[in-house]
Amino acid sequence: MTHQNPDLQIVDFEPKYQPAFKQLNQEWITTWFKMETNDHQSLDHPDDYILSKGGHIYIALYRNEPVGACALIKTENDAFEMAKMAVSPKARGKGIGYLLGRHCIEQAKQLGANKLYLESNTVLEPAIALYHKLGFKKITGIPSPYERCNIQMEMDL
Repeated sequence: MTHQNPDLQIVDFEPKYQPAFKQLNQEWITTWFKMETNDHQSLDHPDDYILSKGGHIYIALYRNEPVGACALIKTENDAFEMAKMAVSPKARGKGIGYLLGRHCIEQAKQLGANKLYLESNTVLEPAIALYHKLGFKKITGIPSPYERCNIQMEMDL
């Protein structure tokens, strides 16, 4: 699926993208936080922890190079968590995060979801601004498996 940028494609995850999926996420997580158990599990074994449970992973390719990633993790019959969103620092400013987010929202709708949820940290100001731009609203009260999580957001689809 190509959007406004002919050099950019968003494709479904294939095993050959696993190293990029891990590296892209590890890069931002270790810049701001520390890798946690759930990070290692989902990034080292995306098949077991995301795909085999009804989830999906999308990879943003810029000129055929993986520069972004985002996962939809199935949480309930009618809901997904948008997680593991990452864009390489060298590819920022091209609107890739927004396009990945829109792609995940559209895919979740096609999969029959009526709710999309995410967890983040307010220190990641560009990410929080992006989530608001995509239509997410802040919520509270859901326990998180991540120490770094200090904001949760969701949207009705």
